[in-house]
Amino acid sequence: MKVSVVTTMYRSRSFLAEFYRRALEAVNKLGLTYEFIFVNDGSPDDSLAVALDIQKSDRNVMVIELSRNFGHHKAIMAGLREASGDLTFLVDCDLEEEPELLISFYNKMNESESDVVYGVQEKRKGKFSERFFGSVFYKVFNYFSEQPIPENILMARLMKK
Repeated sequence: MKVSVVTTMYRSRSFLAEFYRRALEAVNKLGLTYEFIFVNDGSPDDSLAVALDIQKSDRNVMVIELSRNFGHHKAIMAGLREASGDLTFLVDCDLEEEPELLISFYNKMNESESDVVYGVQEKRKGKFSERFFGSVFYKVFNYFSEQPIPENILMARLMKK
């Protein structure tokens, strides 16, 4: 089984090597084949150069360079378009969400026979205003939604193709 690890880069230079090392270790623990897709979202630092160096040492690494900063969601979509794995693991490379979540998400997916597994923060991070407006967003969204979602969902998720 193949997993596509998709991440975006914006001011990510200082995290990339450790992110790649830890994510690759998680993939190897699961015994999966893999591809990494690094999407450079117009990062002003040398994230692209670091990702290209990683690519030189691993033929399973793809680097996508966007022409400018389009934003996180558009960059994720660019990476998803290129993903060819049976599973896709979306995770930010800034290490705020551990790349090792892949292991627990994979195990949960198999035991629950789910198509998607995502994480939820116990407590929302950020400044007071971010926490407040995040809470308001979820309350309003869930009020109008037939399918409520838990508050404070992580970006990290594992999905079947």
